[in-house]
Amino acid sequence: MSDQNTERYRQQHKLRLSYMPWLYASLKPAHRSWAQAWQDEWQAYLVAMETVVIGKNCFIAPEARLFAEPGRAIVLGDNSYIAADCVLHGPITLGEGVSINHHVSMDGGSKGIVIGDNTRIAAYSYAYAFNHGMDGDRLISDQAVTSKGIQIGCDVWIGANTGIVDGITIGDHAVVGMGSIVTKSVTAYAKIAGNPAVPIGTRAARDETAPHSTPNLNNKTDQEFLAP
Repeated sequence: MSDQNTERYRQQHKLRLSYMPWLYASLKPAHRSWAQAWQDEWQAYLVAMETVVIGKNCFIAPEARLFAEPGRAIVLGDNSYIAADCVLHGPITLGEGVSINHHVSMDGGSKGIVIGDNTRIAAYSYAYAFNHGMDGDRLISDQAVTSKGIQIGCDVWIGANTGIVDGITIGDHAVVGMGSIVTKSVTAYAKIAGNPAVPIGTRAARDETAPHSTPNLNNKTDQEFLAP
């Protein structure tokens, strides 16, 4: 393969990685060497330009937009990745092994967004940890802005095109269906979907004597999966 063709291949492969960054972890050594150098350069730029802390073995697509002023840091735990066309405004903290897929938009407001280990957020989802007042005697643009923060637990799956409003807590191991709008906090292991999102089940219980088993939740009512 000529040098020109090799470079064309690498440019296309970089684009593929930007939109499917989970492929980064499985690159063969020959490809990992140039991809690692590419990521090192880009991540060093981000750290120099914004208040960003990046763990080991992370991937951040150059097409993603990270904005983190002093006091509004963005922190990535080890082995986390952010795909292309995401827009993240701190404060945002990602645990280890977190994946943020393409076109996700998140703003931490003043209280921040915290996402636990091994959580997956699918494409075109959004979470905004702030809200405008809605008094009738003033323009929306003149209303006070409030922020309570958003907490998303470990091993959570947020389906594509999901919205999460300020003040929400999503418990560990929960699943949010595609296209949902989450307006109430969610307990651990719940499966919810809809606009507004409501309980539709639980993650299947396993043998409770087995390693990593989930508790048996089959006797809980729907309303018990939505926190007050």
